[in-house]
Formats: sequence, structure tokens, C-alpha cells
Amino acid sequence: MSSRGQYQPMPLSVLLKRESSNEKIEKPEIVHGLASQSKKGEDFTLLKTECQRTMGNGVTTFSVFGLFDGHNGSAAAIYTKENLLNNVLNAIPTDLNTDEWVAALPRALVSGFVKTDKDFHKIGKKSGTTVTFVIIEGWVITIASVGDSECIFDSANGGMYYLSADHRLDCNEEERERITASGGDIGRLNAGCGTDIGPLRCWPGGLCLSRSIGDRDVGEFIVPVPYIKQIKMSTAGGRLIISSDGVWDALSAEAALDCCRGMPPEAAAAQIVKEALQANGLRDDTTCIVIDILPQEKPAAPSPPPKKPVKYLLMSLFRKKPSESFSYKDKEYMEPDVVEELFEEGSALLSERLNTKYPVCNMFKLFMCAVCQIEMKPGEGSSVHAGTSSLVKVCPWDGPFLCSSCQEKKEAMEGKRPSDRHCIDSD
Repeated sequence: MSSRGQYQPMPLSVLLKRESSNEKIEKPEIVHGLASQSKKGEDFTLLKTECQRTMGNGVTTFSVFGLFDGHNGSAAAIYTKENLLNNVLNAIPTDLNTDEWVAALPRALVSGFVKTDKDFHKIGKKSGTTVTFVIIEGWVITIASVGDSECIFDSANGGMYYLSADHRLDCNEEERERITASGGDIGRLNAGCGTDIGPLRCWPGGLCLSRSIGDRDVGEFIVPVPYIKQIKMSTAGGRLIISSDGVWDALSAEAALDCCRGMPPEAAAAQIVKEALQANGLRDDTTCIVIDILPQEKPAAPSPPPKKPVKYLLMSLFRKKPSESFSYKDKEYMEPDVVEELFEEGSALLSERLNTKYPVCNMFKLFMCAVCQIEMKPGEGSSVHAGTSSLVKVCPWDGPFLCSSCQEKKEAMEGKRPSDRHCIDSD
């Protein structure tokens, strides 16, 4: 076991075997709260705590939470809310056990995000949306995100973790380089007389994000490929906060956690939104989801007396430190201070996100498009590695494979063919 204050990754299979070798560990209790103040009516949420899936001869459940912050209208946010989960689940092979299903999630999330974006473009509407999408299976949390609606986790063992990426061009140099290399232009809005104002934007279109779903009036280099992080909590649990930029533009992560400490999720979400509005006013849709992940066997603990503010060390690299946490923290129910990172990947390239290094690649059908899941005859599909430069030699028959339309989308996202979005806009 790693010593306190250090992070040492551990394979998912090892963690799950270690868990199954003990007495049966109950799944956590999931309690959530939602609060929102609307300015434009473009924030939408998905809250599902009893999703069922078949496993062997039985049925098991998992929870899904999503925040969709739309822009240029609400169509993309509504469409994504209604279709993303099904697209993700359809990309997961059937009859998997728990560890296989959890290991398959990162690849399925990439496929689901890209398919949702591709299908939405066919509708012909121009709006776009950020997405922060959380799946909780037992004590494993998997987060996929595009845009700037962020997610943080406060472990009951102590320590705060960033679980999403910020895809605003102002604060992501790697994404700026990717877009300019793919043919996009980045700059601020020119107000005349040589004066540039506002955040960095991608032109054409003027979007200040590098990743989203929708936005068909912007170049294909604004991609729907999500940043994904997967962690396994200790059975002490913790608190998740998912909020739109209306919250994070006003509050730091520490302030959001501190202002609602000891409150149940519903009251906590309302308090965070209240604090954000007091700081900045209602400038944008402001939405917050608070999710408490609690040990089943532990009765609800009373709220603690007020504590002095605790200064957090932000732990984006999963280094942990002692810290006060929520009201339900209790030594006798805690394992050692362990939050294990199982998976993290943020590349925008499908050839890297859908490649054969995934642990369950052999479970995916060979002649099925890895994105849209349509069946293909041998010889019809193109390898996801086609046209890519790699230090590892890849053969044309190495899967996964993409259908012709998904291959065209992949090439457009990588700047290897003209985008068809502008042609559509002229209709």
C-alpha cells in the first residue's frame, strides 16, 4: 500500500479481486441534490440513481449524473441529455461482469460522445453544449467531460480531487496548439482600433471552448472527444460537486466545498448557487449538483460544530493530505487514506482513444464501427489507425474499425480534410 501523501496507481483487476476476496462489500448509498438559477434557460441535468443492467443471471444497478450547459440555444443540450446515455451503453459489449464493464466504460464514453455529436449535426441546428457526465458503479466513479462545467470530489478520507478538464482556450495551451495545427485560428474579439477584448476564441465561429457537442457552425477541430478520469474510492465515500461555469466563475473549489460543509446535498447545492449569485450576480445559467456517496452500514451522522476554514492543497495529480471532510466522516468506518486512479486520458485523437491497448478490446466485435455501432462486412471499414503516424508499426487490418462516415469525421477532426459544417451552414 502506498504511504500517506504518495500516489501509486493500481490496476483495476487487482482492486476488484482484493475487494471480492473479502466479505461482500455493500454498494454505497447515493444521495443527491440539485439547485439552479436560470438566465438563458440553457442548462439541463440528468439524474438517475437506479439504472439497471444485466450481469450473468442477475441484475445490478449504477447511477448516472449529467450536466449539459448549452450555448447558442438549448437544442444540443436537450438532445445530448436524451441520447448520450443510450449511445454510451450501446457501445459496451453485453454480458460483462463488473470489472469488465467498468474497464469498458472509458472507450464506450468516447464512442458515445462522438456518436451523439455526429447524430446531432444531422438535425441541422447550430447550438452546442458542454457535458460533464458521471457514472457511479459501486465505489468506482467514471467522469467524462467536454467544455467548462467542472466536477470535483472531496474524499471522506481527506483530500480534494479535480475530476474534469477545463477546455476553455484561455487556460489550455495544449488545446490551442491542437486547434491551430488543425487549421483553426485563435484570437480575441476585435473591438476596433486594434483593441482585443474578451476571452480567447476559435475562429470561425467565435467559440471560447476547444471541445463540445454540437456547434456545427464551427470547424471540426472543436471536437466532442471527452477527457475521462476514473477513480476508485475507499468505502468511506465522499462528496461530488458538478457545476456549470456560472458557479466556477464566481467560486473556487475550496469555497464551494467550505460554504456547504455539514449540509445535506439538496441544501448544499442551493447554498453553492446562492454563494455564486452573491459573488457575481445572475450573469449566466447557474446550476449545481451535489452527490454524497455514503457507506450503507453507517447511520447518518449529526452535523458537526462550525470549523475554521481549511486551506486545501489541490490534488489534480492525486496526491493526498490530511484534511477535514464532511459530516459523515467517522474513523471507525474508514479504510486507510486511499483514492486510486484507475484511468485518465485526454487526447483528442480517436486513434489513441479507441486503440487496441484497451483492456477489454477483445470483447468488441471486430466488424462493427467503433463509434456508431453499425455492423460492417469484412473489407468495408477503415482501421482507426489509418493515416496516423505512430512509433509502433500498425497494419491496415489492425482494428478497431470505423465506417466511412465516421472515418470522414475522424479525418475532419484531425484537420486532414475540409470540414463540412460550413457547407451545411450555407444551406
